[in-house]
Amino acid sequence: MKGIKKLHEDTLSALHDIWDVYVGEVRRIFSDGGVVLIFVVATLLYPLIFGAIYKNELVRNLPVAVVDESQSDDSRRFVKKLDATPEVNVAYKCRTMAEAERLMKDRDINGIVYFPRDYTQRLARHETARIGLFCDMSSFLYYRSVYTGASAVLVDEMRQIQLDRYSLAGITGESADELVTPIPYEDVKLYSQSGGFTSFLVPALLMLVLHQTLFLGIGILGGTAQDAKRSLRAVPPRLRNRRRRRVTTGRALAYLGIYIPLSAVVLLWLPRLFGLPHVGELTDLVLFVLPFLLATIFFSMTVSTFVRHRDSGIICTIFFSVVLLFLSGAVWPQCNMPAFWRWFGYLFPSTHGIQGFIRINSMGAHLSEVKFEYIMLWIQTGVYFLTSCASLRFLKKYRR
Repeated sequence: MKGIKKLHEDTLSALHDIWDVYVGEVRRIFSDGGVVLIFVVATLLYPLIFGAIYKNELVRNLPVAVVDESQSDDSRRFVKKLDATPEVNVAYKCRTMAEAERLMKDRDINGIVYFPRDYTQRLARHETARIGLFCDMSSFLYYRSVYTGASAVLVDEMRQIQLDRYSLAGITGESADELVTPIPYEDVKLYSQSGGFTSFLVPALLMLVLHQTLFLGIGILGGTAQDAKRSLRAVPPRLRNRRRRRVTTGRALAYLGIYIPLSAVVLLWLPRLFGLPHVGELTDLVLFVLPFLLATIFFSMTVSTFVRHRDSGIICTIFFSVVLLFLSGAVWPQCNMPAFWRWFGYLFPSTHGIQGFIRINSMGAHLSEVKFEYIMLWIQTGVYFLTSCASLRFLKKYRR
């Protein structure tokens, strides 16, 4: 009975200590206008800006110039089909390549299609005919749209040329179709029907925004406390020389209580608002985001202990934001990264969080199918909880 009574008293004491730290940390957060701006306003505003900027997922009707030295029915048919594609608009028909190049340099067009003089003659002799395609590489989206439109027309023209040749040989109808396309295929875009840039990039940015605003806000709080030499002002005096786990837990719950509703808005409502893929199960998503937030909180608390000035956290966040996006594997495949950078990326919760969120929310994966990322986030939660407790020893006012 004494053991049970003592356990009950210890539990109540722990809950009381955690509650006191929680209340003190919440007060500290909402007394700092900059932190509130980052935690609430930036977390909600950045995804809205990203979604609005990239709302039009595909670049349509890009102006291109055609240089047709062939002046044949074959080249004119190609140009007519090209102009009918949604990606390309034949805005100029130039006599020479020099004229088209001048338009490209003046940024009036984003591509050039060139038909040589012998284009039709080569087709008539059953030789390989060549078409020149010059794309604007100043933006990947420009290149993608011009290349996609031209490729679609090229495939259709190649099919038509083959059908015409079989027709001259007396092979028509289904027999000719089977020879031209022996294996029928259908182009299906998995997980993103539009195949657009927004569905590809914005889901990763949503998780990165949660990670970076948490990191920045906690870093600013740590730097402000260090600047003012009041690192443990929010911690009750009775806990300043002991109970580091209770201090860490109370602080973490304060951040978690703020970011749970924010995460619901950013990860559940915004994808639906902008028509992004959102096919994952709600339960799987909630269970996955929880360790992501905890790992991010404890990681940020660990680093914030060593932030000596308020501005240092801002600089650190700006420096790592683009780096973390690339390390996550969302914009560059991890298999193409050197081993060092793959392992280095595993130190950050954003890497596993972005990979798991994309698979669950955009690809419909279940929690068991992102087991590696899920387990890694829980491991990070445990490791960074211990490091955040241990790092409190470095605070001058925490030492005995």
